[in-house]
Amino acid sequence: MKKILFLLFTAACVLAFTSTTGVAGDLDAFKGEKGVLKISGGTAHIPVMKEAAQRIMSAYPAIQISIAAGGSGVGIKQVGEGLVQIGNSGRAPTEDEIARYGLKPHMWALDGVAVVVHPRNPVKALSQAQVAGIYAGAIGNWKALGGEDRPINLYTRDEASGTREVFWEKALKKGPIAAKANVVVSNGAMKSAVSQDPYGIGYVSVGHIDASVAPVAFDGVVPTVQTVRNGQFKIARGLYSNTKGAPTGLTRKFIDYLFSPEGRAIVQEKGFIPHP
Repeated sequence: MKKILFLLFTAACVLAFTSTTGVAGDLDAFKGEKGVLKISGGTAHIPVMKEAAQRIMSAYPAIQISIAAGGSGVGIKQVGEGLVQIGNSGRAPTEDEIARYGLKPHMWALDGVAVVVHPRNPVKALSQAQVAGIYAGAIGNWKALGGEDRPINLYTRDEASGTREVFWEKALKKGPIAAKANVVVSNGAMKSAVSQDPYGIGYVSVGHIDASVAPVAFDGVVPTVQTVRNGQFKIARGLYSNTKGAPTGLTRKFIDYLFSPEGRAIVQEKGFIPHP
């Protein structure tokens, strides 16, 4: 028995040592670096950005990393104008944006955008036509979809949002969004709004789904990391960190860190699919 316990203890120590040395290896690139790195843009990116920044700053206190939201359009504009070093977006920058600002996009994850409702809502599956009808205002009562006889409360994002853009293109087929829809500013705000509204419907990054909201199957496919990865779930997009030209110095090292083994592990831990 003592021998077995000793072997288990030894194995645990080896695993701990391997983990520690792996982490140190990925963070070694920041040795000798100091200064401030400013990041803004897409809100879906924030969980990964915060975790990466915290690990880097904990290991190297001379590095300061600030992270702000604002949506994809804000991230692209601010990095293009030199206000930040990294502008995050939930869509690829357009050819015009790349030409105007000299942007270099870095895609490090795939993400799905899921329709969500309140957990008590019995409607857990919708077709593309039904979702488009709801958002156009043509379907205005949950009773028409098998739910309670109550009006549907719509939630959407502002036009600068990459999450909205992919939802509009792939779920709504570029159809209209009713003017009565409530506009929220982030994935977190969307989740909070729907979680507090039994008759609400909205959409969030798959990586943001938790017990506070219920994902809705879209054309028979439940939105999960696995269904996004295998291509079954069609409302999907890339997550980008954009730089003005090729990144250098601290900016380059942060981008490289997102693609490192530890960075990829963070991406996966936060509910996204590392890319490539």
